[in-house]
Amino acid sequence: MKYFRLFLKKLLRYLLKPLSFLPALLMMYLIFNFSAQNGDLSGQLSGTVTTDLVELCDDLFDQGWTTQQILHYADILEHYVRKAAHVTEYFLLAVTVAFPLYVYRLRGWRLVLSAGFFCMGFACLDEWHQSFVPGRSPAFRDVLIDTAGSLAGIYATRIICWIGRKTIFRPLSMEKNRERRTRHLSAETSSENCRRMNQSDLSGRNLRKMRSL
Repeated sequence: MKYFRLFLKKLLRYLLKPLSFLPALLMMYLIFNFSAQNGDLSGQLSGTVTTDLVELCDDLFDQGWTTQQILHYADILEHYVRKAAHVTEYFLLAVTVAFPLYVYRLRGWRLVLSAGFFCMGFACLDEWHQSFVPGRSPAFRDVLIDTAGSLAGIYATRIICWIGRKTIFRPLSMEKNRERRTRHLSAETSSENCRRMNQSDLSGRNLRKMRSL
């Protein structure tokens, strides 16, 4: 049973670790598809989402707004909804990038720099890609907004993973530490036995030399 558990752990480790990058690839594909929409289609989508949000607020707070008021508020909020969508997209991208890197033991400032530069580079490529789409244009301000969302996602991932290490996965880490101590003690014991055997061999040789004299 022990060897089966070890085999299962190694199998899951070698299978799930590379597959942990799949959510990041999926997010990159979704962001690319959103950027590939032309200006009219993108504006229509953001307008529909904003109108739905205003109507939801109207229903929740029972404001009794007319259709003209809903469209007016939606027109005011559409810009902020578009920027919030940028932050949300790159927040999720940063989470899906930082988590597998954390699994591969990339921690601390190295994780922040690696995932941060990757997300910022993808944001630059995404804005450059929009320059070829009809009705769309690149904006350096959007790159800054995307980078801010990425940093928020990276630090959120660090906090969640740290809490998970201290709570859910703590028994596993304690078991690993016990195994390391057991191996270390067995290595020390074997080295001590070898040293004693060498000392006994040397003393036996010296005793035989003294007898021969």
